[in-house]
This record gives sequence, structure tokens and C-alpha cells, in this order.
Amino acid sequence: MGKGDKKTRRGKIRNKTYGNLRPNPRNARKKKLKMLIFSSTATTTGENR
Repeated sequence: MGKGDKKTRRGKIRNKTYGNLRPNPRNARKKKLKMLIFSSTATTTGENR
């Protein structure tokens, strides 16, 4: 379990890859934006009902 292991965070950093242990920053921003948009629309529609 070290730099050569593709399943660990260290291994992913060394191989310059992303995955569950090391999420891609671009995907993380998209997911965060999506959650912000979804939560704001959910609260506004919930208040109107």
C-alpha cells in the first residue's frame, strides 16, 4: 500500500489519475454547483406549497 498501489490516494497522485479516493477537482465543482442549484430550487418550491 504505497505509491505503486493504484487504489490508494498516494498511488493516484503519483499516476496523475482520479477516482473515489481522489475526486477530480472539476467534477467536484460541478457537483457542488449542482447541489447548490438543486437545494435552492427545492426550498423555494417547498415554501410556495
